This record gives sequence, structure tokens and C-alpha cells, in this order.
Amino acid sequence: MSPAGLLRVEGLVAGYSAADEVLKGVDFGVDASEIVGIIGPNGAGKSTLLKTIAGLLRPGRGSVRMNGADIGGRPPRDISMMGLAYVPQENNIFPTMTVRENLEMGGYIDPKGSRRKIDAAFAQFPLLAQRRKVAARSLSGGERQVLAMAMALMVEPTLLLLDEPSAGLSPLAADALFEQIVAVNRGGVAIAMVEQNAREALAIAHRAYILVDGRNHRDGPAAALAADPDIKHIFLGG
Repeated sequence: MSPAGLLRVEGLVAGYSAADEVLKGVDFGVDASEIVGIIGPNGAGKSTLLKTIAGLLRPGRGSVRMNGADIGGRPPRDISMMGLAYVPQENNIFPTMTVRENLEMGGYIDPKGSRRKIDAAFAQFPLLAQRRKVAARSLSGGERQVLAMAMALMVEPTLLLLDEPSAGLSPLAADALFEQIVAVNRGGVAIAMVEQNAREALAIAHRAYILVDGRNHRDGPAAALAADPDIKHIFLGG
């Protein structure tokens, strides 16, 4: 882990009850303007890590710092106002609302700036602009994930947390979504991404962490991990 950066997690212990420690002392970090992948087997604590960083779970022990400020255990709204946005795997849009109304909900923290941000979102994601008046439930799976990401970007974050963005998508839709994620990152937003498609995650990430049983297993440059024979055999299916 590099000594300075946007997000620093050290010795994080967290779970869904005092007796349920899913994370058992995890270290994790994200530097400005990079994509960091988080991969590992089911039950490794990947989603728990994101939820704890985003304030949905309270740390039992350890620290979570963003730009040097301790955010561990702070309310999600406060964390969001500090420049962090979180996109959960499920229930991440309002299906009965239109695309535009979803973006308005995403900008609830700054309603006065909502119009400008929505215009920027439509410029960045033309497919949403084309469907701005339709109910979000009519979107394809990939389009819904793009909408969820666009909603999160309404708070103009410096760090975006994505939990399994390609889950349930066809390979073609997943490829298109990963292109959008890379484009968002090139716009200056750092991204921490839990992803079931480990091979694709390593292909677009700058660095990556592998979690196993709530603990750090390996971390380093994504390309180096992808080329490691042991990692390829155990985590990449070949």
C-alpha cells in the first residue's frame, strides 16, 4: 500500500453483528484517479468492505480515512458530502421513476446544482439522454447500471465505490459497462470496484486486492496479479 492517498483503510474489523466479524483486519487503499479492483471468493468480505467504507456498517476496530479525515462510522450522508459515492449491487435505482427523476434523486444533497449536473450526466451518458423520459424499469440491465453510476456521480465524488457492477449482465453488456467505468475514471474519479469477473477487473484496474476469508491475501499492480500463475489458476480459472 502506498504511504499517501485518497482512501486509507487499516486493520479494519467489521461485520453484521458484534459476533460476526466478516472482515478480520483488512488493509486497503485507493490513490487519486486510479481504479482499484477487489476480487476473491464468495464470502471473502468484499462487499462488506465497501459497505463499511460507505458508512452502512460501523467498523468494530481499525480505521477508515479519506483525505486524512476519519470517516469510520460516520453517517452515509456525511461521507457522501465528503466526496465518496457508493453504488450497491442491487436496488440501486428507482424503477418507477423516469431516468431524469432518478438523476434528480441522486442530486438530493445539492438540489440547486441539480440541473447543471443532470445536463452534464446526459452529455457524459448519451444513452440516458435518449431515454430521459422513460421509466427506469424499462432499461436493460446494462443501462440500469449506467443509470445507477450516473446517479452516484451527481454528488461529484472524488471516489466511487462499485459493488459487482457487471452481475447478471451479458458479456456484451458487461464490456460496454466496463468501457463506461474506464471513461468515468479518465474524467478524474477514483474507483474502488468489487467485481465477480476477476479477469475483466484486473484488465481495467491499476491495482488490485485479493481478499480471502476476510483477510488480505495478495495485492499489487493489477497486471502483475493477472500474470501470476497461481492467481490465474486459483482466481481466474486457468
